[in-house]
Amino acid sequence: MSNSLFFIVILSDIIAVGVGIFAGKYIFQRSFDAKEKEAQDRAAEILRNAEVAAENIKKDRILEAKEKYLRLKSEFEEDANKKRSILQSNEQKLKQREQSLNQSMEQTKRKENELDNLKNNLNSQLEAATKRREEAEKSLQQQVAQLEKIANLTAEQAREQLVDALKAEAETRAGSYIKSAMEEARLTATKEAKKIVIETIQRTAAEHAIENCVSVFNIENDDIKGKIIGREGRNIRALEAATGVEIIVDDTPEAIVISGFDPVRREIARLSLHRLVQDGRIHPARIEEVVAKTRKNIEDEIVEIGERTVIDMGIHGLHPELVKMIGRMRFRSSYGQNLLQHSREVAKLCATMAAELGLNTKLAKRAGLLHDIGKVWPEESDLPHAILGMELAKKYKENPEVCNAIGAHHDEIEMTSILSPVIQVCDAISGSRPGARREMMESYIQRLRDLENLALSFDGVEKCYAIQAGRELRVIIDADNVSDEKAGLLSFDISQKIEKEMQYPGQIKITVIREMRSVAYAR
Repeated sequence: MSNSLFFIVILSDIIAVGVGIFAGKYIFQRSFDAKEKEAQDRAAEILRNAEVAAENIKKDRILEAKEKYLRLKSEFEEDANKKRSILQSNEQKLKQREQSLNQSMEQTKRKENELDNLKNNLNSQLEAATKRREEAEKSLQQQVAQLEKIANLTAEQAREQLVDALKAEAETRAGSYIKSAMEEARLTATKEAKKIVIETIQRTAAEHAIENCVSVFNIENDDIKGKIIGREGRNIRALEAATGVEIIVDDTPEAIVISGFDPVRREIARLSLHRLVQDGRIHPARIEEVVAKTRKNIEDEIVEIGERTVIDMGIHGLHPELVKMIGRMRFRSSYGQNLLQHSREVAKLCATMAAELGLNTKLAKRAGLLHDIGKVWPEESDLPHAILGMELAKKYKENPEVCNAIGAHHDEIEMTSILSPVIQVCDAISGSRPGARREMMESYIQRLRDLENLALSFDGVEKCYAIQAGRELRVIIDADNVSDEKAGLLSFDISQKIEKEMQYPGQIKITVIREMRSVAYAR
């Protein structure tokens, strides 16, 4: 009984599951059919809407095309009307021009007829004039023949006598006029020349400063002197060897004297000392490094001084090398007179005098500033400084008048321009002012330069410095090419050549320095 009941329950569950599956399938099919029908209806509606929209778009495009067609048609017709009106106006103009040409042709024909008539009249008048001239010539010849018979002279002889008489009278009058004009011009020229020179000097104010051969370096306390001297004097020797000046460390309180005839070397030594004292590290290697940097800074300062000078003077278009040489003038002297100040003064004087004489003031100022550039050329030359300056000016494409003024300001060449005597006069005015120059200074500096150049003429000499007012000559030689034995012989040869070729008071000590350095880098 229990088994049959269990079987009945299972059978009933199976039947229920089957009925549920069938019912679910039926419901799902009904739902699927409904959704499919709904989708079909939506698709049909979308198609209908698309067809309606497409029809509307088609109508809109057709309307736009018609409007564009009408607009283009109207524009074309308007353009065609304009061109038609232009053509009509051109036709009218052509007709008018044709009418005017016809009228001008008729006028030309009438004028040609008038000219033909006038030509005929002129030919007849010319024939009548020719006949009258022939008759006049015949009567003139008859009169001349009668006069020749009366005077017993031919016409040519009479003409020569008349010309000689007029010529003698003209020469007499011209001579007297020239003589009086020359005397008046001589008196006037002397007076005007003095007036111009005096006005030029009065209008140009200049200060004069005599260049010395020593510079004083001030220090805060005397303890620094020991650092500058160094152990056994090695620091001061390195500084003197690098700069070429003499460093005098004596009992003068809080001061060190730098002695040397070359202002550039003195300035390099002064600035190097200043940097070394500020830095506090004073030893030979550091000294050489600081001196090299200072020398480079001085070169930059020279260029800056030259540029500032040409700007102050209002001179433009100078070659950079000429600007650099103008800057070098700041560290050069001529008979104790600072060369840059002298050149600036000459340029101002030249401009003033040129204005008084009605000359080109810009060229005069340019020539005045450049007239002594031959004195600052760094290379040795046998030419006088005026000729050397002229060659440099030609090399850097200066005006020919400026070149001639530079070369002729000491009468080495002939003056070919009125500007040249102006430069010569202004140079003399600047140099002849009381207190402007000192002759002994220039000769002293020239002797020191000659002493250095003499030592540099020997093979193997790298550098040479005249120190202690020319009483000592320090010669630095190339250690790779000159041995110790040759160094001793070289000092003797230099001393012998100095004795033969130079005049000097007292004695000169020749010190030859040979230093071997081996440098390697660890990386």
